[in-house]
Formats: sequence, C-alpha cells, structure tokens
Amino acid sequence: MKINAFVEDLRTKSAAELNEELVAAKKELFNLRFQNATNQLDNTSRIKEVRKNIARIQTVITEKSNA
Repeated sequence: MKINAFVEDLRTKSAAELNEELVAAKKELFNLRFQNATNQLDNTSRIKEVRKNIARIQTVITEKSNA
C-alpha cells in the first residue's frame, strides 16, 4: 500500500521534480553507506529501501520520457 502511494505520488510530479527527488535519494544513499562504513548505522535495511526508491524514481522518469 505504501509503495503504490509513493509511485502514484511520483507519477504526478514533473520531470524537474523527479530529478530533484533522484538527487536527494542518491545523497541519502551516499550518507547511509558512509554511516554503515563507520559503524554508525543502526537500521541497515534502510540502504535497500533507498536503492529500491531510486530505481522506482528512475523507472517513472523513463516512463515519462518514452510517453
């Protein structure tokens, strides 16, 4: 349910907003990896979640460019 709402929210955004969202997600992933390397990360499953969100954002960007 949460994933579908996230994807529907992405589909309503413009290409510029999607690119901003993608940059923010990549920055978050970098920070999570950095925290994991320094043993400061408590919730390691967050890395997997952010990676999947990045893929979802890229999928919506591709859908919009092909449409």
